[in-house]
Amino acid sequence: MMKRTLAGAAAFSALALCPSLAQAQAQAADLEQLMALRNGELKREITSRYDEALAKTRDASVIGGDSERFMWASQAKAQCGIALGYLKSGTKDRVSVGKCADAYARMQGPVAPAPAAPEPTPMPTPESTLPVLCNKGPFIVFFDWDSSDITPEATTTLDSMLASYGGCGGAAITIGGYADRSGSDRYNVGLSDRRAQGVAQYLTGKGVAGGAVTAKGFGETNPRVPTEDGVREPQNRRVEITIP
Repeated sequence: MMKRTLAGAAAFSALALCPSLAQAQAQAADLEQLMALRNGELKREITSRYDEALAKTRDASVIGGDSERFMWASQAKAQCGIALGYLKSGTKDRVSVGKCADAYARMQGPVAPAPAAPEPTPMPTPESTLPVLCNKGPFIVFFDWDSSDITPEATTTLDSMLASYGGCGGAAITIGGYADRSGSDRYNVGLSDRRAQGVAQYLTGKGVAGGAVTAKGFGETNPRVPTEDGVREPQNRRVEITIP
């Protein structure tokens, strides 16, 4: 893992003095250092940040003591999961890496001082009332060639999507499946539809209402990376999930 001398993790003493300026400078420096890493190094760093964010969302002291830190930990988990999905295909997506770095940096902020002890009162119920932010995506998962099996990296992205979907009030989910141009048009429409249906089944299996999900395969249309016919392009073998 990168040393904590990265700007995103080391500049919080400056943030306390001048939040807007210092925060922008720290985030910009952190992003540039991340994007300068090789793909393997960046994947390890983003994975480390995802794991740390996941741990904080399960930490009782974070959940109960600092609502902002819990909120940003949830966002860091979701955004770093998206960045990992891109890295699976060998893509360093600057936008998703930047959002991961931003949420991770905010998650590291100083914990608010504890308030003075109140008069003894009955213990509150353990139910959390912290809001869950609705992240509408798009969330993108990638697939191996000629496969509709959901990979471990795709599972990470889908679980991050589900974590934020709890704040969307059961909104509709649109799932679009796509394929590269290495097969026939007819075959790729079927393959892309199987990918979309597989993601839909994963989400409904995790508790999403079936009536909220619309899934369809679009074959070779709308490529992320335009190619000649017959080319196996990893970024075009994907499913995109959006919440309108």
